[in-house]
Amino acid sequence: MTKWLALLVLLLVGPAWAGECRLGGPEMVRAELLFGRDNVPAASWADFLAKTVTPRFPDGLTVLDGHGQWLSPATGQISREKSTVLLILAPMAADLRARLDAVREAYKQRFHQQSVGLVTATVCADF
Repeated sequence: MTKWLALLVLLLVGPAWAGECRLGGPEMVRAELLFGRDNVPAASWADFLAKTVTPRFPDGLTVLDGHGQWLSPATGQISREKSTVLLILAPMAADLRARLDAVREAYKQRFHQQSVGLVTATVCADF
């Protein structure tokens, strides 16, 4: 019964919240790109950031270093490596997905990576 009540509340109240930034700031897309970095020297990463990422997202971004892990589909083993999370807040635009995908593909090709993760969400942001 609780599940149905929650669904009813979402149906009745949800549309009032949709697309509205109640705490201020415009609605934007938060994109997080997840890069494996074990075999990518710092100088090569800096060059990639300057020549491939920045021209597509000149308004700004944040780079966070971390440690990631993933399950290899080929071996079934968990691999761990240095990682970088690239955080981008951008207005919704018709070409946004294409710009994100271009960065991902360029990284995979240049550094021989299987994948670059992408997480997106609609958020309210103000600068």
